[in-house]
Amino acid sequence: MIFTQYYLDCLSQASYLIGDESTGRAVVVDPRRDIDEYVRDAEAAGLTIELVLETHFHADFLSGHLELAEATGAEIGFSAVAEPEFTARKFTDGEKYSLGEVTLEMLHTPGHTPESMSIVVWEKPDDEAPYGVLTGDTLFIGDVGRPDLLASIGFTREELAHKLYDSLHNKLMPLPDATRVFPAHGAGSACGKNLSTEKSSTMGEQKATNYALLAPDKATFMDMVTEGQPPAPEYFVYDAILNRQERELLDETEMPEALDLAAFDELVAGGAMVIDGRTPEDFALGHLVGSINVGLEGRYAEFAGSVVPSDVDIVLVVEDGFELEAKNRLARIGFDRVVGYLESPLQVMVENQDRVRKASRLTASEFRRRGGEIQDLQLVDVRNEGEFSLGTIEGATMIPVTQLPKRTEELEPGKPTVVFCAGGYRSSVAASLLRQAGFSDVSDIIGGYEAWKTEPVPA
Repeated sequence: MIFTQYYLDCLSQASYLIGDESTGRAVVVDPRRDIDEYVRDAEAAGLTIELVLETHFHADFLSGHLELAEATGAEIGFSAVAEPEFTARKFTDGEKYSLGEVTLEMLHTPGHTPESMSIVVWEKPDDEAPYGVLTGDTLFIGDVGRPDLLASIGFTREELAHKLYDSLHNKLMPLPDATRVFPAHGAGSACGKNLSTEKSSTMGEQKATNYALLAPDKATFMDMVTEGQPPAPEYFVYDAILNRQERELLDETEMPEALDLAAFDELVAGGAMVIDGRTPEDFALGHLVGSINVGLEGRYAEFAGSVVPSDVDIVLVVEDGFELEAKNRLARIGFDRVVGYLESPLQVMVENQDRVRKASRLTASEFRRRGGEIQDLQLVDVRNEGEFSLGTIEGATMIPVTQLPKRTEELEPGKPTVVFCAGGYRSSVAASLLRQAGFSDVSDIIGGYEAWKTEPVPA
């Protein structure tokens, strides 16, 4: 058996290539949209990808099932409960699919979504215990899938939590303790609240340590898994719907269009939004007025999808050589309306300094000294509720960055505003968004709450 896990740090997303060397047949599970790596690896191993399996309709990324089917001729497979708008093979609960010696067993495990499916992997069909189980978003390392996402349209979180409990206890927990667990997500994903940085585990370890599996009864379980979930990014509903549909395919080799300043201005005047993918430090030194800073070195697509609507054109500002990466990373969440990138942005800014602004950033030490002297200060904590509950700066209002576009009216544009997060990435996103919305005096704290916590209180 060939078993390869692909892990995408910027989306905390795992996908899998499973192949049988004796027959050369292979499947890919939960692929991302830029599929070239799967195709290359399969060819190098002498494998033919004949099936693309989806554990469910994902909300946090746009899956690559259509791209992979087009590139390889593979079938697309879902659980029999799923209703995609394209041709797909439907697998019944318990149905087995043989690649030769390697055999896959499909288990219906609703709860995170109604159509969720887990895939048990048998290295040989007569083995006493399976090699592993691909749990999708049903079971994570240290957590379980949240039942409250809007991907599950038409179901309440209580209904889905009930189904999730039954799926875990009746389908997954009976698997042998040695069964390896391979989830679809890890730490950082908004698909759960307590995900581990580990990328695999065993059923025995999860039964012994996973808080949700240790719940003494169904009522306690339902309370535990529905409480304290992070706010879902705005694009989740968009992706959950799009993953059901026929849509345009991604060409991951196609560069976005290069724009001079005049073409850039015309697009912006027509409603395009500018995403500046440089680091918060570089953005602060100088950026074009109206730009939103979402750094490529971080969770770029997730936060761009949280603050930029899915139905607007996007113009990129990135360092030379990163244009294609920025386009493709946005495409991973279905944001395909990248209409171009500003050519030679640093030169443009040098030559048009009247169009450039610096971003105010305060060190933790500066804010410790000066924060109390700022009259009418609006202090905004843009972290999630779970982070906020563990401690914040006195006087701060919590508005998670993913909710900020819809909650800016809770703040006064004319007041001095300071925003902070845990380390400084999300706060730069938030501060730039507020400036773009017309806030006149916005700063963020370098190093965020973690830096502020360790800064001595002035004597």
